[in-house]
Amino acid sequence: MDSAHALIVDDQQANIEVLAMLLAQQGVTSTAVRATRHLMDTIARLAHIDVVFLDLEMPHSDYHALLPRLKAEPRLAGVPIIAYTVHTSEIEIARRIGFDGFLGKPLRASQFPDQLRRILNGEPVWSLQYGGIDV
Repeated sequence: MDSAHALIVDDQQANIEVLAMLLAQQGVTSTAVRATRHLMDTIARLAHIDVVFLDLEMPHSDYHALLPRLKAEPRLAGVPIIAYTVHTSEIEIARRIGFDGFLGKPLRASQFPDQLRRILNGEPVWSLQYGGIDV
C-alpha cells in the first residue's frame, strides 16, 4: 500500500488523528480537510488521491449533495469514496446514494488493515461495528 494517499474529510480532530495513524501504520499518507468549503481546493492541489473517507456528520454540509459533486470530479474518477460515521443506521442510505463503502466508527485497529487493503483493491467494504463484531 506504499505510496497510496487518502483524503480524510472530518471536522473532529480526534477522529482525523486516529484514522491518519491507522493509515500511516499501513504506509498510506493522508491529507485532512476539516471544513467542506475547503474540499474542492484541497482535491485540486493534491498530486493524487487513492481513497476518500467522508464523515457523514459534517457541519454546514449535506453528504447527499456533496457525494454527487465528488463523484463528478474528474480527479476522483475511480477513487473509492467511503462513508465513515458513528451513525451506523445510515449504511443503507449510503449504499443507495452511491458511496463505495461504509466504515462504522469507532474504527477497529485489528480489522482496518484488511478493510483498507480491500478498499484500495477496489473491493466494496460495508462494515458496521456491534459489540466489537464486524457485521
